[in-house]
Amino acid sequence: MPWRIEHEERELYDSELALRAAMAAGVRVTFQSDTTAIEGTCNLFEERGQIDLVVDGKLVASVNLANQSSFQFENLSAGTKIVELWLPQFGETRLSGLGIDVEADISATPESNAKKWITYGSPTSQCSAADSPTKTWPAIVARTSGYDLTCLGFGGQCHLDPMIARVIRDSEADLISMCLGINIYGSRSLNQRTFYPGILGFVKIVREKHPTTPIVLISPIYSPGRETELNDVGFSLKQMRDEVKRAYETLNAHGDENITYINGLDIFGSDKAHLLPDDLHPNNEGYGIMADNLLGLLPKI
Repeated sequence: MPWRIEHEERELYDSELALRAAMAAGVRVTFQSDTTAIEGTCNLFEERGQIDLVVDGKLVASVNLANQSSFQFENLSAGTKIVELWLPQFGETRLSGLGIDVEADISATPESNAKKWITYGSPTSQCSAADSPTKTWPAIVARTSGYDLTCLGFGGQCHLDPMIARVIRDSEADLISMCLGINIYGSRSLNQRTFYPGILGFVKIVREKHPTTPIVLISPIYSPGRETELNDVGFSLKQMRDEVKRAYETLNAHGDENITYINGLDIFGSDKAHLLPDDLHPNNEGYGIMADNLLGLLPKI
């Protein structure tokens, strides 16, 4: 089972965060082979779970794992190719077997020069409602831009945990983005006193090993019923956007020339409210729109 945090340190994380970290958002099984078929076995997905096959950078097939514990891809092109199996972005995935043609060769993929991108966020970044793992906005942006993606989207668990800041700090990265606010609004985990300094401290931890890596602070996208309505600790999404922007301005004023701010409304505004089935999480079309907008807003590396 893939983990997006250090498995040996999982007890140092909140139990709900650790549960989300066991989900394979953005995780790929990658190898080089001349096989014409791939089969595998995994745990049973009772509701839904999609696995995508990407060959030489192109999506060629997708299998729905709902109510089954095996998958198969056939009629792949002959010759050596780079194979990526994108695992389901929601639910725990346990691969217990993977098979290729008996006579086929298999090896590790050649070392890539792709720029490494880490994105941190909430369920809006984990994208549980996307049709498949390559249809999430981080996957679309990464595949379009040629980035090597590390997705740290944790549904319900984006609360500026210092342990996650350490994960980002200790990972290779050429670009880091942080989508901040919506889980904190919903869970009331931080208030007007603690949210702004929480952002500053989180970024400063990351900067310990990434002094000049571009960091992008992204405020919440549009969400009806939360824009001006105060939660139990007196926060609205409008206020949260102001605080994320203030954190960016403070860090920039104190010498951080490689930090930028993106207003979430420029990624997904009120005109797209019909693409929020529950007034909170975008649907598959909504994630595509987010990706298109972010491709034009993220700094080029």
